[in-house]
Amino acid sequence: MTAATPGGSPGAPFSVLLCDDNVMLLETLREVIRAQPDMEVVATARDGEQALRLAGCHRPDLVILDVRFPGDGPSVARGIARCSPDSRIVAFSAYDDKGSVERMTSAGVSEYVLKGMSNRELLAALRRAAEP
Repeated sequence: MTAATPGGSPGAPFSVLLCDDNVMLLETLREVIRAQPDMEVVATARDGEQALRLAGCHRPDLVILDVRFPGDGPSVARGIARCSPDSRIVAFSAYDDKGSVERMTSAGVSEYVLKGMSNRELLAALRRAAEP
């Protein structure tokens, strides 16, 4: 896989925006992603307004978005799709109920992953979502 930034630089790491209201989880995700040579955390957001502002500013390759995010996960996903249309959104949730999955899927997420999965599974899902 050849990583690319929104500017299309081959070999550059994928840029990632992390969106979760749990500070400890944000820090853990940041460390896991920071350890990957093909990924780079460009920003973190703790609510929908901040997520939209940062997505528009950074135009990340990937957005990891909490499904039950302040500002409503599906609404934030649709907003990110409007302000940063090339960003791929990965729903990140503690819930795997059909309604949550359907709402996020209809909002345009590329992958739906569960909190608590192994780091290897999470990173594989992020890489799948980042593929063109």
